[in-house]
Amino acid sequence: MVELNLQQFARAAPISVRARKPLGTCLIERGCITSAQLEKALHLQSRQQAPLGEILVGEGWVSRQEIMDGLSEQNSLQIADLENTVPPQDLCAIKPVEFWLEHNVIPWQRIGPILLVATSRPDRFAAVRAALSDTEHTIAPVLASASQIDRAIAQSFSGALAAAAETRVDEDQSCRSWTPAARAGPVVVLVALVCFLTAFPVAGLTILLTAAVASLILFMILRLAGLFSFLAQPSQVRANSETVPVPLRLPRVSVMVPLYKEREIAGALIKRLRRLTYPKALLDVILVLEASDDVTRATLDQVNLPSWIRTVEVPELNGLTTKPRAMNYALDFCRGDILGVWDAEDAPQPDQIERVVGHFARVGEDVVCLQGVLDYYNPRTNWRSRCFTIEYNSWFRIILQGIARLGLVVPLGGTTFFFRRDKLLELGGWDAHNVTEDADLGVRLSRAGYRTEMVDTTTFEEANFRAWPWVKQRSRWLKGFMVTYLVHMRAPMRLLRDLGLKRFLGVQAFFLGTIGQFLLAPVLWLFWLATLGLPGPFDPLLPDWAFYALIGLFLAAEITNLIVGMLAVASRERRFLMPWVPTMPLYFPLGVLAAYKALWELASNPFFWDKTQHGQASEEIKPL
Repeated sequence: MVELNLQQFARAAPISVRARKPLGTCLIERGCITSAQLEKALHLQSRQQAPLGEILVGEGWVSRQEIMDGLSEQNSLQIADLENTVPPQDLCAIKPVEFWLEHNVIPWQRIGPILLVATSRPDRFAAVRAALSDTEHTIAPVLASASQIDRAIAQSFSGALAAAAETRVDEDQSCRSWTPAARAGPVVVLVALVCFLTAFPVAGLTILLTAAVASLILFMILRLAGLFSFLAQPSQVRANSETVPVPLRLPRVSVMVPLYKEREIAGALIKRLRRLTYPKALLDVILVLEASDDVTRATLDQVNLPSWIRTVEVPELNGLTTKPRAMNYALDFCRGDILGVWDAEDAPQPDQIERVVGHFARVGEDVVCLQGVLDYYNPRTNWRSRCFTIEYNSWFRIILQGIARLGLVVPLGGTTFFFRRDKLLELGGWDAHNVTEDADLGVRLSRAGYRTEMVDTTTFEEANFRAWPWVKQRSRWLKGFMVTYLVHMRAPMRLLRDLGLKRFLGVQAFFLGTIGQFLLAPVLWLFWLATLGLPGPFDPLLPDWAFYALIGLFLAAEITNLIVGMLAVASRERRFLMPWVPTMPLYFPLGVLAAYKALWELASNPFFWDKTQHGQASEEIKPL
């Protein structure tokens, strides 16, 4: 029940003009902190863009409830209970949800002509009162925690927010239009192509071999370009990693961690996040849960979450439960100037946020995204985990570094990338229906004229070391690559204008090269029969010079892969993987099964998220 009367609110309303006791003084008088703690907190505040209360809570000196009580005394405000007295829907409809989210306020109760609006920042309420001046009410503040306000907004606008999370990206750059009707045409074309290749085997084999060789050349050119660019500037990279400037006042950083049915990983995740050294008052970690995910919720109930970690539950709508949809929903509740993403099994380096903030401080405004390096903490589990580690080190430590320096489109890695939040909102967040939302976002930011750079920090993950889970994960990636390519190639000339020729060709090399290598690998396997002295279907098609030219091309590709792999694991911590680099050709054939699984799902179930189960391996190395 609301206990204050109109006279009380009349006395409490003009808080902006009445002299107020400092919050620190209130807390000292209440016995919550000491003078030494207050002095240290004020010193920290000179470097941190954070309220005093957040700093005190982040340092572990007071609880959030003690801060609320102090703010209540300081401002002569009632503390509202938004959980037991829920904000009425008719009051929430006074302004659109974007207004309440922007100011982190919610209308709570109406008493006669007075509208009580809950806020966690009384010092910013003047702007809220001014924005609501066009209503018929007299606006007065009450106090509530930011998390309670967020939950109240989510409850009042759950349907609208959930629907918006599915359609943030413009339809012409989204795959949500990949409906059964839209898929019918490409499926018919694919079936017709298979029939043609079967009816005319000689022409069919020629076309298939040409396509396989073309995809190999495309991807090899991309890898060589990345390799040469990497080798050309090693001294600059070292200089940048050694001297990273830090802003005079550190910004707030939000990091989303999407979770879904994570029974094994939740406790380990919290332990890893506690290693972070960024000021906790400026750290806003959001665990993003599906509302129907009782498994993860029950697991988190057994964990004591730090003050800087909170949860956001994503309501169900239309049966879509993808990671990008969940992140789109949580995006509205993030409070940081910089926004990052980690996966459930991630173990980021303790100083990762400092490195990200420092890198953003020294680059231009056109750099809106930083991609960190992904590595694995269980490379010794078995042969597949070793190969997975070699593959990722090759991509993130060598090729992607070079691609970024060349200014090409950087396909983001799904985790350990950090955005300027205002630019991410401008881009529309993620495509909720795309199962490789990261690669798609990398293309879209490039189309908008922005750039991605690599940041010198590493996040360790769990290598997927079991055969069938590896196939499921790889098939999801390949399906996403297929649909991303189809979406952005709807209008090739527009894509060319948006990206420019160099980046346009880079997109072709990455997507066609990656997809083609797996789908057309069996064609190349047939070619190798001749090298073993066995009869093959290409014998009558290829003259000797073409046969030997192709052998030279394939050997050049393998030598390139070998060099990249050896360079990637040349560091002291990864040198034990060098003997396994020559076995990589035996690692990728399973990807062919994944590619054809992806192709089938592209036609039958394109938005299905084949989840990877985490927590199956121990953390075998200490993240560096």
